[in-house]
Amino acid sequence: MTDLQIIITILVLAAGTLLTRALPFLIFPAGKKTPVFVKRLQVLLPSAAIGLLVVYCLRNVDILHGSHGLPEGIAIAVTAGIHLWRKNSLLSIGLGTVCYMVLVQWVFK
Repeated sequence: MTDLQIIITILVLAAGTLLTRALPFLIFPAGKKTPVFVKRLQVLLPSAAIGLLVVYCLRNVDILHGSHGLPEGIAIAVTAGIHLWRKNSLLSIGLGTVCYMVLVQWVFK
């Protein structure tokens, strides 16, 4: 890339970042009532995102070969158990990931 192309790329990325940061404040200014569909999205999107991640992570698990999906199943159980116990997404996802990495790297090698 030439220097001009690099500068243009940086400016376009900066403008896109600024737009995505400022747009919610422009669309939903302070004092204006939040639309009902946004409130529904606020409730539904976290579960939808987690569901999407689960499907994405399990898409290549072969239950007929290798470890038969045991590391994935154990890590999902640990993640769900910690989340039900502590109700802390960061903690449950973090410890579930650590559990999965330990299982894949050392237990089901």
